[in-house]
Amino acid sequence: MECTINWLPAGGMSFIAETGSGHVLAMDGAVDGGGRNLAPRPMETVLAGTGGCTAYDVVLILKRGRHDVRGCQVAIKAERAETDPKVFTAIQMHFVVTGRGLTPAAVERAVALSHEKYCSASIMLAHTAKISTSFELIEV
Repeated sequence: MECTINWLPAGGMSFIAETGSGHVLAMDGAVDGGGRNLAPRPMETVLAGTGGCTAYDVVLILKRGRHDVRGCQVAIKAERAETDPKVFTAIQMHFVVTGRGLTPAAVERAVALSHEKYCSASIMLAHTAKISTSFELIEV
C-alpha cells in the first residue's frame, strides 16, 4: 500500500493525497492553523478511514453469514490527548445496522470480529485509545 501527499502552497495548509489505487483525497487545516477549512483535517480522515474499515468488515461478515443486511452506519466520536502528539485517547463507535431477520447476536459477533481480528485501523488505534462499541438493529 502506498500514498503520495503533496502540499499545495497556494492553499495555505492544503494537501492532496493520491492513493496507490489512483484515488485522490483532499485535506486542509483549520483557519487558525493556516488552512482555509476547505477539506477534512488529516486526523478526521484517520477517524473516517477507521469507520469505513470497521463498517466494511461488519457488512462483509454479515453477508458471508448469509444474513440479509440492508444498511450499516457508524457514528464515531473521538477524544484526543491535550498535548502533542495529540493521539486519540478514546473512540466510541455506534453502529446502526438495518436488515431483515438479523439477530442481535449476529451483529454483536460481526462488530466484535471486526475489532478483535479484522479491522487493522481500529486494532492499530487501540494501542493509544480505549475503543468502545455499541449497536442498534433496525428491522426493515
